[in-house]
Amino acid sequence: MNEPRLPPLEWIRAFEAAARLGSFTAASKEIGLTQAAVSQRIGQLEKHLNIVLFDRKARTIDLTVEGEAWLPHVRQALDGLRDSTEAVFGSGHKRLTISASQSVIELWLMPRLAHLQSLAKTELSVRTLVLGAHDAPQDDVIRIRYGTGDWPHPYRARLYPEKLAPVAAPSLTQTADTWTELPRIACAGPRPGWPAWASAYDIPTTPVPRLRFDTQISALSAAKAGLGVALASLPLCASALARGELVRLDQRSLLHHESYWLLAGPNAVSRQEWSALTALIEE
Repeated sequence: MNEPRLPPLEWIRAFEAAARLGSFTAASKEIGLTQAAVSQRIGQLEKHLNIVLFDRKARTIDLTVEGEAWLPHVRQALDGLRDSTEAVFGSGHKRLTISASQSVIELWLMPRLAHLQSLAKTELSVRTLVLGAHDAPQDDVIRIRYGTGDWPHPYRARLYPEKLAPVAAPSLTQTADTWTELPRIACAGPRPGWPAWASAYDIPTTPVPRLRFDTQISALSAAKAGLGVALASLPLCASALARGELVRLDQRSLLHHESYWLLAGPNAVSRQEWSALTALIEE
C-alpha cells in the first residue's frame, strides 16, 4: 500500500509564511522570492492536497477552515525540523544583529551586552534605529520596538512593564521646597507626558517645560545635569538611580500599556539563540 506523497518543503514554507504574515507579498519578502512565485507554490500545494487553503480577496487573504486547521501542524513540523537541525549540526547564526533606539542601546542593552555575548556565543552587531523608522519587518534582524506587542513575529518578548516617575539630580532638589515647583523637562514620543501625570495625581500643570527632547537618553542627560525634572521610564534610568546620579521624587508610578518588545523571525535567530535572549530579559 503506497503512502501519500508529501508535498515539497518549499511549498509548505510558502504556505506557513503567507499564513503567518497574512500576505503573499510579505511572505515573498521573507522567503526571498517574487510574489508570483509564492502564489504559484501555494497554488501547487492546494492542487496537491486537493483543498483550498486561502480565501483570496482583492487586497487580503484569509485562511480557510482547512488551512487554519492544518497550520498548527505545519508550524510544529517546521519548528521540529529547525530544532533538530540546530541540535545535530550545530547550525545557528554566525552573527546576531540587533536594531534598537539609542536610548535602549545605551540604557538597557549596554549593561547586559557582556552577558548576552556569553549566552549567545556568537558575533553581535548592534544598529541604532534611525529616528522615525519604527517598522519591524521579519528579516535577519532582531528588533526592539515600542508598542503593545501586537506584531506578527513568531518570537516576541516584552523587555519590561513600563513605569514612569519624576526624577532629577540630587542637587536640584535642594533649590525648592517641593519638587513640583522645579523646572520640568519634556520628552516627545509614545510615552505619557507631564499632562498625564498632572491628571493622574492632581499636581499643577505648571511650570510648563522649557526643555524638550526627542529621546529618553537626552532627557535623562539633561536631568543629570540639573536642568530640570524628567518624567522618566524607571527601567531605563534604574542604573542612574542606583548610582545616585538621579533621585526619584515621587514614589507613585504612572503605568503605561505600551513598552519595548524584542521581536524576531526564524531568519534572525534560532530557537536556542532566542532562549539566550529571553534569559537576558528575565534577569
